[in-house]
Amino acid sequence: MDVQELHDRGLKLRVELFGRETVDQRMSALGDFGKPLQHIVNAYAYGDVWSRPALPLATKSLALIAMMAATGHSNELRVHVQGAVKNGCSGEEIQEILLLVALYCGIPAANEAHRIAADVLRQAQQV
Repeated sequence: MDVQELHDRGLKLRVELFGRETVDQRMSALGDFGKPLQHIVNAYAYGDVWSRPALPLATKSLALIAMMAATGHSNELRVHVQGAVKNGCSGEEIQEILLLVALYCGIPAANEAHRIAADVLRQAQQV
């Protein structure tokens, strides 16, 4: 598969996961300066890795929630909690993954992650 096909497949999946509005906002946030980065995200993150069939999308979403919470990437965490909800993850599953973050990565990271997840879940009417 060539890079353009990976990009197109990745963009399609990204829109399915997060919605057209969110993807458009993220892709245009850095203007022309960010276009090469967005190409990499679409082609390789979503067109390749996220498109692999070995793990369900919901499992990948929970893994990303844990990673973003553990590393303190709040903006990315919010997007991935929204994506997890779209991928069928329940509030309880998201809560459980964040409790693991609390135990293994620390309470401060988990506090902020819980606040963000609760906000997203409230908006999705899952809390």
